[in-house]
Amino acid sequence: MSYVDQNFGRDYERLQRSHGINLHGAQAYLRDEWRGDDGYRLAMDAQPALVSTSNAGIPSFLTTIVDPQVFKVLTTPNKAADIFGEAKKGSWLDETAMFPMVERTGEVSSYGDYNNNGHAGANVSFPQRQAYLFQTVIEYGEREMERMGLARVSWASTLQEAAVTVLDKYLNVTYFFGVQGLQNYGLLNDPSLSAALTPMTKAAGGVAWVNASNQVVATANEIYQDVQTLVEQLVLQSNGLIEIEDEMTLAMSPGSSVALTSTNQYGINVGDLLQKNFPKIKVKTAVQYGKVTASNPQGVVAGNLMQLIATRVEGQDTGYCSFNEKLRTHPVIRDLSSFKQKQTSGTWGAIVRQPFAVAQMIGI
Repeated sequence: MSYVDQNFGRDYERLQRSHGINLHGAQAYLRDEWRGDDGYRLAMDAQPALVSTSNAGIPSFLTTIVDPQVFKVLTTPNKAADIFGEAKKGSWLDETAMFPMVERTGEVSSYGDYNNNGHAGANVSFPQRQAYLFQTVIEYGEREMERMGLARVSWASTLQEAAVTVLDKYLNVTYFFGVQGLQNYGLLNDPSLSAALTPMTKAAGGVAWVNASNQVVATANEIYQDVQTLVEQLVLQSNGLIEIEDEMTLAMSPGSSVALTSTNQYGINVGDLLQKNFPKIKVKTAVQYGKVTASNPQGVVAGNLMQLIATRVEGQDTGYCSFNEKLRTHPVIRDLSSFKQKQTSGTWGAIVRQPFAVAQMIGI
């Protein structure tokens, strides 16, 4: 029960006289259990301690939102199949693939009514490639899925996408570099390819189109002459089977392709010159062409690589990337409170059927 403290009036008069404090109509109230021997002063001096934890806010989650739009981290695109084509050969049961090759042979002789000289024949060879199967496994638990669901993340489907992505990424790598230890080669390291040429020396120094600061240092004419040299090499090593009007793919790194926008003194850029002189040439890019280690007549060198590929010669494809199993999803295995699934792919690498139809230059 509260009551008006009788001592408050005397203290109020003292404060008014000594300190000039005027509290008109103020009264003091004090609970009985807080009152000490000397009145209300004991209760005023000893404030009761907090029973709860000191806090001046609310839980942070009450002022936190989760954006319902889930963004995915992007990765470099898979370009091998776009550059060289792609085909399925065999199945995941096959270990070795043979690619028959027929070479026509023969000789002639002077005619004579009774002569039987001269001979026409053929040589058949069976180059081989070995398959490589690879796999990945996804696992997820019941509670794990439900917890991710609270954040609006479809966890099972996300893991499925991750499995497909990692398999396709590795397949793309084998298309460029093959599989070490097997007869499985890629577009950049097939042993049947001719040695890479060296670019011409540039007026700014060196042979590269782009310097370490990612600036184009070669002129438009210098860049065009390097591509022209590659076209000439392709025509020469095919012994005339390939002509400049044929369909060709010029493959290089994205950074090197920027140099094709360089303009000469007449306001014409490299891309325009290429389209005018080689009407069926297509420029395609892949990050794997950047900083490649390859051999050329001067030895093993490293740098940005450029390849010129005749798409087909006399109706025959120059080659293609090949797989025996694009994606095989195995059964979902149910555990006590979780799930597990294996996924498998298989590759033959890049099958270069006509190596003479590929010319390359390193150091650009």
